Amino acid sequence: MSSLGTRAARVVGATAAALSVSVVATLATAIPAAAGPVVYPSPVNDTFYSAPVDLGAYRPGDVLSVRPAPAPFGFVDTDVVQIRYRSVDSLGNPVAAVTTVLSPHHAVPGRPVLSYQHIINGLGLQCAPSQALYTQDPDLAIREAPALNVALQQGWTVAIPDHLGPDSAYGAVRLGAQLTLDGIRAVQRLPQLGLADSPVALAGYSGGGMTTAMAAALASTYAPELRIVGSAFGGAPLSIEKMARGLGEESHPAFGLAMAAALGLEREYPDAMPVTPTLNTHGLALRDSIANACTNGILAHGAGQSLSDVADADAAFALLDRPAVQTVLDANSVEQTPEVPTAPVYEWHASDDVLIPVDSITATLRRYCDAGVPVRSEVVSSPDHLSAAVIGLPGALQFLDDRFAGVPPTSTC
Repeated sequence: MSSLGTRAARVVGATAAALSVSVVATLATAIPAAAGPVVYPSPVNDTFYSAPVDLGAYRPGDVLSVRPAPAPFGFVDTDVVQIRYRSVDSLGNPVAAVTTVLSPHHAVPGRPVLSYQHIINGLGLQCAPSQALYTQDPDLAIREAPALNVALQQGWTVAIPDHLGPDSAYGAVRLGAQLTLDGIRAVQRLPQLGLADSPVALAGYSGGGMTTAMAAALASTYAPELRIVGSAFGGAPLSIEKMARGLGEESHPAFGLAMAAALGLEREYPDAMPVTPTLNTHGLALRDSIANACTNGILAHGAGQSLSDVADADAAFALLDRPAVQTVLDANSVEQTPEVPTAPVYEWHASDDVLIPVDSITATLRRYCDAGVPVRSEVVSSPDHLSAAVIGLPGALQFLDDRFAGVPPTSTC
């Protein structure tokens, strides 16, 4: 293992111890009339996040505004800017998005860019990285900070997008992928960063891994000009529908995540995903209790529950089978996305991960291998989903370091 992998293993180990146009058209024709209210997150009291009135006049990835920011807690020798930029939602409507860009002091022009999609299992806007980086709340902590520091010490720039968008639409993976790719465009279009010609890599775990995988798949059609050299994702639920059914059919300690994903998709597709009308009194109370919550709150409120506790189960599963809903679920599942990455892929997951459908990972990677994509898949020995993140991250960083260095990829296909 090179110095990067060794250093990452040491720091992370210590921490562990302590859409394409066709899809838009299909969705537009499949969506029925609106049914029921949708609960959106409370706004952030910061005008930097607001969209300008002439937002539609800008291109996806255009910089709208920039502001300097202090180095977040846990980061050293780091310069930070936050970029507000123009992107699009799942139906192609313009939205304003934010990415937080960390660079080492005295960074050289043309240095590598790592777009890191942080785990955001949340429905509140305060869960977004641009907010979470500046709090010491353990529910919002960026646990990967030590490993990202290693990347910064290598001379890389690290961009961390708010990939759930302005409505914190947890589960809207296609939205997240587009925000990610447009965030990279914005980073490369900001002259002061000196990154216009830089090579780019993508990385993320869990929900961030899901967004990373989708961005890698869509890049060739959505942002073909980006010079992406590789992607690394771990613990990624590559099928939204399978995850929802797996966490919702029986009582599950992580049921809150399935509930949050349903509500997030309802925010992004309020007409096609009428979740709220299916909820019973208890379901409505759970919705309201997690509408602005982050990971710990969502897990605590939803622990041990199932779909039959929050809704009429027959009606809820019938909703999943509606053509319009199935279209949304397929559009936001990497397994069902026909595009494949054009750069090498590194994937890792725990040997016994009960939160994600591993068969979807197997099927997706098999399709990538068949298409000629170099894929390296690693099963890490880990007692749970979250521990696997820190155990596998050093290998992911080593993989990306090799891609930036032009080392030929190896494959487990």
